[in-house]
Amino acid sequence: MSLAEAVRAAGPVLAAEDAAGARQRRLTDLAWKQLVDTGVLRALQPARWGGAELPLAEFLDAVVQIGRASPAAGWVTAVIGVHPWQIALFPEETQREIWGTDPDRAVASSYTPTGTVEPVDGGYRVSGRWSFSSGCLHADGVILGGIAGGRTWNGTPVPDFVSVILDRDQYTIEDTWHTAGLAATGSNDIVVDGAFVPARRAQSHVDYTYLLGTPLPGREVNSGPLYRLPWAVVFNAIIAAGALGAAQGFVDAWTEATRGRRSNYGGMLRDDPLVQLHAAENAYVVDAGLLKLRRVADELTAVAESGEWPDRALRARHRYDLARAAQDAGAAVTRLMRASSGRTAYTDHPLHRRFQDVTAAIGHAFLLADPLGQAAGALALGAENSPAVHL
Repeated sequence: MSLAEAVRAAGPVLAAEDAAGARQRRLTDLAWKQLVDTGVLRALQPARWGGAELPLAEFLDAVVQIGRASPAAGWVTAVIGVHPWQIALFPEETQREIWGTDPDRAVASSYTPTGTVEPVDGGYRVSGRWSFSSGCLHADGVILGGIAGGRTWNGTPVPDFVSVILDRDQYTIEDTWHTAGLAATGSNDIVVDGAFVPARRAQSHVDYTYLLGTPLPGREVNSGPLYRLPWAVVFNAIIAAGALGAAQGFVDAWTEATRGRRSNYGGMLRDDPLVQLHAAENAYVVDAGLLKLRRVADELTAVAESGEWPDRALRARHRYDLARAAQDAGAAVTRLMRASSGRTAYTDHPLHRRFQDVTAAIGHAFLLADPLGQAAGALALGAENSPAVHL
């Protein structure tokens, strides 16, 4: 069974479990098992570790389809499912530590550098609090982001942003995730108190972004084109896929509800020309975003297969396209919500939770489109005042 077929088969179960997951503020055990059984969480894992090592586009398509059925499950799939791709860039010893005894091991993350990652002899000392760790209750490790001093790029000082990988016994999870949207993602806080992380479990994002193409130890053993993609765009793509899948699910649900909805003034609402226009225009916006998502994946893969690296202008355009697509889809969902029954204010209405899920998704920092648009425009024009964004 292909990944697409497995995801479609799991869709009804994930949809049925969505409400229970929202109530318990984490995916249900059955929903998590469905994700594991489809193989989607290992889609980007190297084949040499038993993963599928599928093209990025296939993984993104799967995230979208899962998100249509259950936005929270799609979001957790995107976040947890991208980590095998990043771990594949780490040294062989690190990959063996993570997957050697359990190739199915899931790792969560929180990249925003709110805690402290201090360079010490042989590695880093990690302390502090990190929020928004989606799926952490189902994971057996976490990737955390932090600023560990500085480096230079083209003679300019830049923060040395690093990712560090911790085992489950090196941190605690605090139950903080009380939200209106994406409640079932269980995106709680990670708290660390002076954990030591050896150097082999850390990598600098300066090498992922400013110095893209810098030799990384993982690429010596994972040499396929999948592992020659830029981290910032890949991460932006999976977050956008989670948001777009949720938006498409809202369009599906709104369309189904509106087909059978009666007008307050007699007749069926589906016969109202303005409602018909709402249906067409907003479905178009979401579909256009999905096409942008696929184009980014295809263009990135083509560059990687050619043995080249995408330049900063292309990476900026890709990141802007992804963030703008998600924001536009969110706006389309809001317009449809305004064209819905006033009963959508009730929390048990079928559209209420889906609307809240989309709203929460497009609030992710990587989907803030304005600075990315400025960067894309500045680089296209050859300007000197390009904003500092991850590319």
